[in-house]
Amino acid sequence: MECDVAVLGGGPGGYPAAIRAAQLGAKVVCVESEAALGGVCLRVGCIPTKTWVQTARAIKEIEESFESLGIRISEASLDFERANAWKTSTVERMTSGVAMLFKANGVERAKGFGRFTGPHTIAVEGGEEITFKTAVVATGSHPIVPPIPGIDSKLCVDSTGLLAQTEVPPRLVILGGGVIGCEFASIFARFGSKVTIVELLDRLLPMEDEDVSSELAKSFRRRGIDLQLGNACKKVDEAGGALRVELAGGETIEADLMLVSVGRAPSVEGIGLEQAGISFDPKRGIQTDERRRTNIAHIYAAGDVAGHWQLAHTAFFEGEIAAENATGHDTVVGERTVPRPIYTEPEIAAVGLTEAAARERYGDEVTIGRFPWAANGRAVMQGDTTGWVKTIHESRHGELLGLVVVGPHATELIEVGRVAIDAEATIETLSLGMTAHPTLSEAIKEAGLVALGRPVHVAAKRKPR
Repeated sequence: MECDVAVLGGGPGGYPAAIRAAQLGAKVVCVESEAALGGVCLRVGCIPTKTWVQTARAIKEIEESFESLGIRISEASLDFERANAWKTSTVERMTSGVAMLFKANGVERAKGFGRFTGPHTIAVEGGEEITFKTAVVATGSHPIVPPIPGIDSKLCVDSTGLLAQTEVPPRLVILGGGVIGCEFASIFARFGSKVTIVELLDRLLPMEDEDVSSELAKSFRRRGIDLQLGNACKKVDEAGGALRVELAGGETIEADLMLVSVGRAPSVEGIGLEQAGISFDPKRGIQTDERRRTNIAHIYAAGDVAGHWQLAHTAFFEGEIAAENATGHDTVVGERTVPRPIYTEPEIAAVGLTEAAARERYGDEVTIGRFPWAANGRAVMQGDTTGWVKTIHESRHGELLGLVVVGPHATELIEVGRVAIDAEATIETLSLGMTAHPTLSEAIKEAGLVALGRPVHVAAKRKPR
């Protein structure tokens, strides 16, 4: 089989690349071994996880909000079988949608495991060999399994294994306090599990703003989630259908299941990169430039395997960039602003620099504005006032550097910051316009007003004498 562009992988990096290349007139073949298209994100990642988030959010509203709003329901009762059925149907709808998009755009699907056999050929297990002019590698990433004695127990699962559970574990230990670990902790605590997070570093979400870590830890502890921060898993023993988890600090935790979520590594092994001459690192992925070109001029890489951000939306973007360059155009990724959504309770989202990163770069010329949800009318009427909005800007020119939102609909609101930072907007642009009332988005404007020293709906800090 001959084609103009071969795409290895049908996930968030691969299928947008295949569709974009076809839109630009190329004959495209996408190689994917899984039965359904969509990769980890659509099948066993973003989509099913956030479907569970919706279930958890509904339970929260029944337990904490409905009575205040004048709605009486005796109690929330989780039907986990039905919740799983809804999760499955959502995944099927999204993955079948990708298949329809392939058909609509004329992308050919080659089902089977693919590997390079040379710089212009890909062998497909159980299928016909593909000869291509250009290619895009988008094989994604896989969970890292740390070298801990006993962690090979069937009761130690990765995110895919946890999503496959048919019963809620009474006691769940989560190894890793990053995004994946915190999201599942939030979900299963609401589902009724006794959750313990074990994190080697001294705070949750160590890559995010320190204020975010503090707020989430406070919320988790209030909800009964046990945090073992600055601690490590030393050993895991399985006995009688349960786990005994020993920590380096001397603590022992009894659990029914352990989620291992200490990070993901690029999927570069076994796909024939050596045969194609493509340079890669097992830990950092395939080396690419700002056009997502590899060291082989006609081969590109996008998404997790390309060694940059491990987010579905960055993979979407990089896939399109790679496809445009693979079809003879000249497009660069550039210094794009990447939103970082986290679907915990409370919801978290950030974009741009953290406060610490901004101060490292700009020193004392950094100003912070912070506005609590407790002072926002829409949040109050919803009964959801945990958290705040935080703006970060440099004070010489007023350019917005970062936006952090902790609280209701944070992952939706963060787009305001993404657009503003990409446009190099100032704090004045963000704060001095007219914002609809009553809305959650007012809190972004109000945080900017705090930064400018002219808040309206919170008291201004008194200046020292």
